[in-house]
Amino acid sequence: MSGTLGPTARRWRSLGGAGLGAAFLMANSSIGPGFLTQTTVFTQQLTTSFGFVILVSVLLDVVAQLNTWRVLTMSNLRAQDLANCLLPGLGYALAALVVLGGFAFNIGNIAGCGLGLNVLLGLPYWQGAVLTGGLALGLFWVKEMGRMLDGFTKALGTIKILLTLGIAFLARPPLGQALHHTLLPAQFSAPAIVTIVGGTVGGYLMFSGAHRLLDAGVHGPARLPEVNRSAVSGILISAFMRFVLFLAVVGVLAGGARLGTDNPMADVFRSAAGAVGYRLFGLILWGAALSSVVGAAYTSVSFLKTLHPALGRHERLTISLFIVLSTSVFVLVGKPTQLLVLAGALNGLILPLALGVVLVAARRPALLGGYRHPLWLQAAGWAVVALMGGLSVAALMG
Repeated sequence: MSGTLGPTARRWRSLGGAGLGAAFLMANSSIGPGFLTQTTVFTQQLTTSFGFVILVSVLLDVVAQLNTWRVLTMSNLRAQDLANCLLPGLGYALAALVVLGGFAFNIGNIAGCGLGLNVLLGLPYWQGAVLTGGLALGLFWVKEMGRMLDGFTKALGTIKILLTLGIAFLARPPLGQALHHTLLPAQFSAPAIVTIVGGTVGGYLMFSGAHRLLDAGVHGPARLPEVNRSAVSGILISAFMRFVLFLAVVGVLAGGARLGTDNPMADVFRSAAGAVGYRLFGLILWGAALSSVVGAAYTSVSFLKTLHPALGRHERLTISLFIVLSTSVFVLVGKPTQLLVLAGALNGLILPLALGVVLVAARRPALLGGYRHPLWLQAAGWAVVALMGGLSVAALMG
């Protein structure tokens, strides 16, 4: 047998490396401590009807991610550079919005680190946040930063899925009722949709995987199959994890458990599996928070590094400053649960603006290397922009 890999084998090896790494980076970033907390808060309010919110978020996720990943990788331009090609200065405005949302989200991620180590080791919130912030800094100073990101996100994502699946099984959720209300909800909440969509695909989250692929050299029409496989993998991983978490919370609430306000998701795991479940939650939350800190810092700085040569030359230092500032704000402000919900709502407001920029660029084949973006994806994308814009206004007015 020849030792030379054929085209198909090379594509799948690429997917298993940067391609799957980008998928897990997107999925892990979207299923961080914010989503864990938001899922618990809104499931208490909407019960099994929260499944409809998750279903809507997954559908919007599919449209936003496929549009974003395709347009950016076909153009070989990061979102801010593509925006500047459309209108000089627009990229700077987009970068400012995304970095602001990413910074708010990362404060919530750091809060999740504090919550996780409080459960796992009994440390005060601020001590857990500082320790994890220091660990995240160390990860970005590893020599092979790109390879570290790929391996790190795959490992943590797999552990998180397996542990949460076990808790959902122990919680014994009412599957029939959950499925029924996922398709035909008994209650509806615009703020819940804006917050969950913002926390899973809004702001920097919709660009994390695509920017990782660009950094790995995956771009151009010839690489479209790899881009599609990576995007679909990330969406499926994220969707599966969202529904598993939802079912775990529904099962515990259906059993009559009462959840606290300081760390409600911890009470879900404790009710399902006792003291062991409580400690496992600490591990899951801490891992989710750490992976989200890494994803938020990496992607937010990817919006800055091409806007000024100094930021590109000192990428690791810029990422470190981002993490240090996020940690400092959390230590000074506190209120972790409120921060996690607020961060999702803020990113929900950014989504229609950022996706609108991507869709305008999709109408410029000259920017996309001759690639012609499907009309059905463009139409679906504009529908998401209109829907999220309307829901965001409704949520603000409410």
